[in-house]
Amino acid sequence: MEPKQKALEINLDDQVYGAFAEIGAGQEVARHFFQAGAAAGTIAKSMSAYDKKVSDDIYGAEESGKGRYVCESRLYKMLDHEYDLMEQRLREERPDQCFFAFADTVAAINYQKTIKGDGWLGLRFQLKPDSQPNDLVVHVRLLDQDNKLQQQAVGILGVNMIYGCYRFPEKPEDLIVSLTDNLRGRAVIDMVRLEGPDFTALDNRLICLWLVKHQISPVAIFGPDGRPLHAGEFLYKKSILIARGSYRPPTLVQQDMIRISFEQFRKEPGVDASKAHFLTEITLDNLRSEGQLDERDFMDRAELLCALKQTVIISNCVQHKNLIAYFSDYRVPQIGLVMGARKLENIIRETCHQNPDNLLGAFGEIFLHKVRFYIYPAKPEGSTQLLTANTIQIPDNIHFLYDHLLANRNIVDLEVVNTNILHIYHKKVLDMIRKDQPGWEKLVPEAVAFLIRKKGFFGYSGKR
Repeated sequence: MEPKQKALEINLDDQVYGAFAEIGAGQEVARHFFQAGAAAGTIAKSMSAYDKKVSDDIYGAEESGKGRYVCESRLYKMLDHEYDLMEQRLREERPDQCFFAFADTVAAINYQKTIKGDGWLGLRFQLKPDSQPNDLVVHVRLLDQDNKLQQQAVGILGVNMIYGCYRFPEKPEDLIVSLTDNLRGRAVIDMVRLEGPDFTALDNRLICLWLVKHQISPVAIFGPDGRPLHAGEFLYKKSILIARGSYRPPTLVQQDMIRISFEQFRKEPGVDASKAHFLTEITLDNLRSEGQLDERDFMDRAELLCALKQTVIISNCVQHKNLIAYFSDYRVPQIGLVMGARKLENIIRETCHQNPDNLLGAFGEIFLHKVRFYIYPAKPEGSTQLLTANTIQIPDNIHFLYDHLLANRNIVDLEVVNTNILHIYHKKVLDMIRKDQPGWEKLVPEAVAFLIRKKGFFGYSGKR
């Protein structure tokens, strides 16, 4: 459905009434409702506050030192202020209507193209006149290379948000997908948060999965509390270390890998230990390794990682270079990736196979100056020798290149590894859990064993 049709349908709904406050890209969302006709039935107020002093007088100043107005905290201040005014001014006169407050703070692309274009958009809305409101908050990266087109995209997204919240509240996945109506290829919606009394049964971790599953964003992130996060906010000026895995289930090996790699990473020159963050990543490809994507299986893994206090990335970045490129856009000081020696061996082999005529360029995309790989050893069955960054098999034609990466510490071995647990393989542990075989509990962290037994994760029956 076209934005004009959506806006008109909302305008003709006499149950919906609200205010618009837009900063940075014009009155693009409100304009759709004005131009659709019958806007008097929907719009109580429409305003902008472009001057920072004016904006601060209305919504309050931002945290000292950041000096940013296109940010999450500014959006929430706008929603708080505008929705409270709706209730104070109009509730007595309009007791039977559902109020909303729409707000956005956007930086569209500039003439010099030094600003790429992104923004925060939010909708605080009621589904029943006597209920507490809900919040839909999104972050968008704008892809058009023209200021006017980016403003147009913001307007379309805002209309989609309002329409989706009032037309698909009982189908949250459809609501999320509808945000991209008429916007495919023009915007990346890389953070969505939907909360409130009408969505208590919705787990926002599923929203992160839907964003990646439906190709709305290549990456989505949620914290240990399960709440969606945006990299530009919570990783502001922080170095990051990422561990990709299946976490099905998290084992003692992965726990050891996380602990020692992060300790080593925080001691690196150029890494501020107080501003370092660890991220665990699961790829969509991994979630589909046994066929169809199983949301229950995803939620089992997500809950276990949250119990281990991990921040989780869901991504569609099959190749590590794509993940590195994604976070490089946020200008993080240092990026580390921790992986097993076998995984490094596979990456080196695949890079050589896929780029026989451009090895330097291919490796250059992965091993940027601020990127370092931390390698956890493996112990091949029946062997006494550890497989490390220095002992893996390297194709003869790139030995000179690999030696350069080792010498420059683009690739380093992890120190102080617990070699007594290298016999633990997550696939074997998963098989033991499914078959209810004794002993698996000793191969995973205590918190993981407790939750698997309590909630029956991964097909655990507990009959034994």
